[in-house]
Amino acid sequence: MAKSARSKVEIFRKDFITLARRAGGSYNTVAERTRIAQRFLQHLNHTGIKLRQVDSLKARYVESYFRQRLDDGIGKRTLQNEMSAIRAILSEAGKHKLADPQNERLNNRTLGLSGASRDGTKMPMTPEQFQAVFSAVEKKDPGVAATMQLSYVLGLRNKEAIQSAKSLDTWKRTLDKGGNKINVVFGTKGGRPRETTIVDRERVLQAVNYALKYTREHDGKLVDKPDMRSAMDRYRNVLRRAGMTGEHSPHSMRYAYAENSGQFHEGNGLNDKEVLAMISMDLGHGDGRGRYIAQVYRQITDEDE
Repeated sequence: MAKSARSKVEIFRKDFITLARRAGGSYNTVAERTRIAQRFLQHLNHTGIKLRQVDSLKARYVESYFRQRLDDGIGKRTLQNEMSAIRAILSEAGKHKLADPQNERLNNRTLGLSGASRDGTKMPMTPEQFQAVFSAVEKKDPGVAATMQLSYVLGLRNKEAIQSAKSLDTWKRTLDKGGNKINVVFGTKGGRPRETTIVDRERVLQAVNYALKYTREHDGKLVDKPDMRSAMDRYRNVLRRAGMTGEHSPHSMRYAYAENSGQFHEGNGLNDKEVLAMISMDLGHGDGRGRYIAQVYRQITDEDE
């Protein structure tokens, strides 16, 4: 029975990829649409959604995917292209109502994808704003408070912050030895580990100690839920109720870290291009995304880049 169910899920995945390839276009268009389809399927898998037939596709699955992509800080222009690809797949599958660009739930505006500027849409969270939200969240859920504090001082993505519970002991040892970078291993985008600069040692040590105390009392977890999907939902919902929406969404904590990281590296004598490359690596974008970092996080201009 279980084997049969798994087989049906695999058949759905293969059918979905086939639809992506069958929807037409140039070689590059088809290749990119196929990559987007695979990413969408990975999201379904990571969130525990196991579909067995294409006809079971619902608007809420598409909404969930784009909420995650927006939370990951993916640019709206990129997401508009992804939505176009998903519409092509839905249309090829005969799901014309869902594929309609004017669909009540799946139009770009409702999904939060309207507007194509690459400039940052979030504001860096100030220490005062962070402390106000942290105090409110701490009363509601100390584990979520511990998680958001790690995100704020280390620029972690939501998933990285939640899964950082597995690395806290290692980070504590690094701090105790005087290290200036910590290794971010779990929950990273594409499974790529990175080194992140410790910008404010005292704040990072405080955040790690606070989180360690909580995890030791809660079975090694920061967000006390049985799986990643429910932990992510809990984390987002608590922060949303505390007012972290719009330009002050959880991603604004990464903006704050990016700003602090830039000041730190500038203070160590790096030039503008080197600073942007370092911020990019600290955030997990790699060293070749300097222009992206300038536009999205720092909103500065460097015409020579």
